[in-house]
Amino acid sequence: MNKSFNAKSTTDDVLASVDLKGKRFLITGVSSGIGLETARALLAQGANVVGAVRDLTKAMLVTAPIRDAASKSGASLELVECDLASLQSIRSCTDKLLADGRQFDAIIANAGVMATPFGRTVDGFETQFGINHLGHFALVTGLEPLLIDNGRLVVLSSQAHRVADVDLNDPNFEQQTYEPFVAYGRSKTANALFALEFDQRFRHRGIRAASVMPGNSFTDLARHFSQEQLQGLFETVGKARAESGLPPAELKEIPQAAATSVWAAVVANQDDIGGRYLEDCAIAPINDTPNPFADGVRSYALDAEIAKHLWAKSEAWIRQA
Repeated sequence: MNKSFNAKSTTDDVLASVDLKGKRFLITGVSSGIGLETARALLAQGANVVGAVRDLTKAMLVTAPIRDAASKSGASLELVECDLASLQSIRSCTDKLLADGRQFDAIIANAGVMATPFGRTVDGFETQFGINHLGHFALVTGLEPLLIDNGRLVVLSSQAHRVADVDLNDPNFEQQTYEPFVAYGRSKTANALFALEFDQRFRHRGIRAASVMPGNSFTDLARHFSQEQLQGLFETVGKARAESGLPPAELKEIPQAAATSVWAAVVANQDDIGGRYLEDCAIAPINDTPNPFADGVRSYALDAEIAKHLWAKSEAWIRQA
């Protein structure tokens, strides 16, 4: 494995002295938070980045400073419209990029929503599963021909995958009471399983895929929580970790939260991380203790058979939508 990094490492630490001139990356969700920082860090090293965003107008305003800085150094940030809650929008995006024909060294599936009120996407899927998993599934599988041989896929998962395994029989909460954080947990487990199966299917081309737990940080992802709810969540996490004899969870600055994404996409040995779940710029250990706020990855998020079934079901759900 390459130079060792940790939970305190930032994107600039990870990418120090890395020359990305001529490299091209696709990142979803570059309008805020971790996605914006991921794009900034890659651009700072000379990369060309395509940002897939739901709201082009907002994204143009938010990314103006990093686009201007990039243009002065020979890098570039292009924006393309892609609403992950709409299969039609995703198809339009993939069609545009496929017609363009330029390849990507890595795709970083970063965008997502968390603990939303119950709702459905345009195509009828539960909002979180539809955006976090199925939207990225449709986008990434559609763009797979543009990933270079020996390229990489990075899919952002979450510690919240520990809350719930996927439910392949009732993904849209049609037969059970909707619980926002359970739905989020299921979608984040699905992200890890998607990366696992993608790695299996395309490693013959040298492409490797991994899922990433970025770490807890203050971003727009928590916008569906009130301040009181957010404080309550932090207290619950702290209590659960203390009862298990674990150290308190530390909030990361956004450059620290984005570090594992760029580490996986650029720096880490791809054969070491392929098919793995990563946190703090390292391969996470399997940890099946019942504490949902412990570190590490639950074994069900790395179950190859479930990953195959999820892939097949995802294809069918998208086809039928």
